[in-house]
Amino acid sequence: MLDTTVTDETQTFLDTFGAALEAGDIAAAKEMFQEDCYWRDLVTFTWNIKTVEGKDQVEDMLKHQLSTTKPRNWKIAEDEMPTEDGGITTAWISFETDVARGYGLIRLKDGKIWTLLTTMAELKGHEEPAGFARPLGAKHGAGKARMTWKEELEKEASELGYDTQPYCLIIGGGQGGIALGARLRQLGVPTIIVEKNERPGDSWRNRYKSLCLHDPVWYDHLPYMKFPDTWPVFAPKDKIGDWLEMYTKVMELNYWTRTTAKSAEYDAASGEWTVVVDRDGEEVVLKPKQLVMATGMSGKKRMPDFPGMDKFKGVQQHSSEHDGPDQWSGKKVVVVGSNNSAHDICAALWEHDADVTMVQRSSTHIVRSDTLMEIGLGDLYSERAVKSGMTTEKADLIFASLPYAILHEFQIPAYAAMKEQDKDFYDGLEKAGFWLDWGDDDSGLFMKYLRRGSGYYIDVGASQLIIDGEVKLKRGQVVELDETGVILDDGTHLDADLVVYATGYNSMNGWVADLMGQDMADKLGKVWGLGSDTTKDPGPWEGEQRNMWKPTQVPNLWMHGGNLHQSRHYSQFLALQLKARMEGLPTPVYGLQEVHHLS
Repeated sequence: MLDTTVTDETQTFLDTFGAALEAGDIAAAKEMFQEDCYWRDLVTFTWNIKTVEGKDQVEDMLKHQLSTTKPRNWKIAEDEMPTEDGGITTAWISFETDVARGYGLIRLKDGKIWTLLTTMAELKGHEEPAGFARPLGAKHGAGKARMTWKEELEKEASELGYDTQPYCLIIGGGQGGIALGARLRQLGVPTIIVEKNERPGDSWRNRYKSLCLHDPVWYDHLPYMKFPDTWPVFAPKDKIGDWLEMYTKVMELNYWTRTTAKSAEYDAASGEWTVVVDRDGEEVVLKPKQLVMATGMSGKKRMPDFPGMDKFKGVQQHSSEHDGPDQWSGKKVVVVGSNNSAHDICAALWEHDADVTMVQRSSTHIVRSDTLMEIGLGDLYSERAVKSGMTTEKADLIFASLPYAILHEFQIPAYAAMKEQDKDFYDGLEKAGFWLDWGDDDSGLFMKYLRRGSGYYIDVGASQLIIDGEVKLKRGQVVELDETGVILDDGTHLDADLVVYATGYNSMNGWVADLMGQDMADKLGKVWGLGSDTTKDPGPWEGEQRNMWKPTQVPNLWMHGGNLHQSRHYSQFLALQLKARMEGLPTPVYGLQEVHHLS
C-alpha cells in the first residue's frame, strides 16, 4: 500500500510539473524546486553538460531553453517504482522533448525537487538500430552484382577520407576515441579515428610492464559489449589492449593506425576543419565538420626541468616511457613521485631486485583496493550490485545524478569509514614517514580525481613495501641532479642508475597547442577540474568538468577523455550532440563555459 501511495504521489507531482512546463509557466515550475536544489542536465534541455544550482538558476535556464525544448510526457519510468527513505523520494523518470526522448532520476524532499537528472536517451527518428530495430544482416532474396558485408566494409574504408569526407574526425584511438567511435557508428555518423600507434590498444600495451587496471571490471565496460563474466576483476594492461583491438574490429570502426595529425585549422565561414595527417608516410588532408580530441587526460606528459638533468650519466624516463623493471636488477633507481604510477613502478622494480627509492614531494591520498571496492564502489559496481539487479547503465546514472556541488558530502563519510577500517595500515604508513592526505576536505579519491586528476594511489601492494622499508622513502624536493644521482633540498644525495619521473600529466589543451597553436589552446582554456578552489583546481566554481564532452569556446572542437567509466558514459552524450548537428537539428547551447584558466 505504501509503495502504491508513493507511486501515485510521485506521478501526480510529475503531472503537475509537466503541465507547468507545457504551459510555459516558469514561475510555477520554479516553485516546485527546493531553495537548495540541483538540476543536472546531460544535453536534453541545455545542449550542454550543465548543472544549474538553486531556484534562480533553474528559472534562468528555463527562460532560455523551455520554448525550444518543449518537454512533455513526464512519467515514472516503465517497470520502475519510486522508493522513499529518510524523507527522500527517489524515482526513475522518462520524458520527451520535441527532438528527443529522455531518461532521468528525481529526488523529492518535502514534496519539492531536491535533485533532478535529465539525460538524452535518443534522438527521435535517429534511434540506434538495436532490439527490434537491429539490422537483418543477411540479404534475403537475389540481386545482380550485389556486395557482401565484407566488400561493403572494404569499400567504405577505402573511400572515407579520400573520395568522401568524414563528418567527424577523432584524434586519439585509446578507450575514449574507440568508445565514441562505436557510438557514432551506431548513429550513422561517418567517422575516422586516427591513432599514432601500430595497433589499437597499444596506448595500453606500451605502458610500464606491471600496469593493471586499479578500477574493477564492473566499472570499466565499453558501450554495447560488456566484459565476459570470467574477465578478471583487475585486468592487466596487455589484456585491455587486446580487448580494445578486438572491439575496434567487431564494432567496424574506421580506425587508421600509424597515423599522426600534423596540423588543424578551422574555417568559420564553411564550418569545416582542415586536418593534415601523416598516414603511414602518406600525407592525407581531411575535411571534417567536427573535430574531437580524444588524446587522453593522462597523455600530455609533465616532465620536470631540474637543474643538472643534462649532466646525469644514467637513464631518465617519464613514467609513461618507463620500459619496465627487467634490466634494472641490482641497480639503483630513484622514482620521483608518489601516486599510482610511482607506486606501481616501485613495486615492480623491487620485485626484480632493484634498489629503489621513492621521492615524495607532496602528500598523497591512499586507499586500499579491497576497502575501496567494499565501501566506495560496492553498491554500484560489484558482483554484489549485479546480483541485486544493478545494471551498468543504472549505476552510471545514479553516480551522475549526484551534483558535483554536494558530491563531497556523500564521499566524506565513506572515506571516514575506510580510514577507521584500515587504521593499522595508515598508522604503519605514517610510521614509515609517508605523507598522507584525504583530500582538501577529507572527501577522498573520487573528488581528487574529478578536481585535479591526480594525488592518489589505490593500494594493490606497494604500500606494504614502504611500511616494511623494502621500498625506501624520502620526503622532500628535488633541487638538482649531478652526474651520479638526485640531490634533495635537505642535502641528501640519492645515487641512481635510473631516474623515473612519475610527475603526472598536463592539461589536454596542450595537445591543442601542438596541433593548432597556442592561441587556439588559450581560446579553449584549461581542460578538467570543477573550479572547486581546492589544490590544483582553482576557482571560480564551474559545476562540471571543464570543457569535457560538451561545446567549447572553439566552434566544432570537442574534448573527450577520462577513465573507462567516463569514456563509456559520456560518449553517449557527446555522440548525440554530434549526430544532432549532422542532421541539422536546432542545438541552442545554454551555459557555454567561460575561460578562466589557460592551463
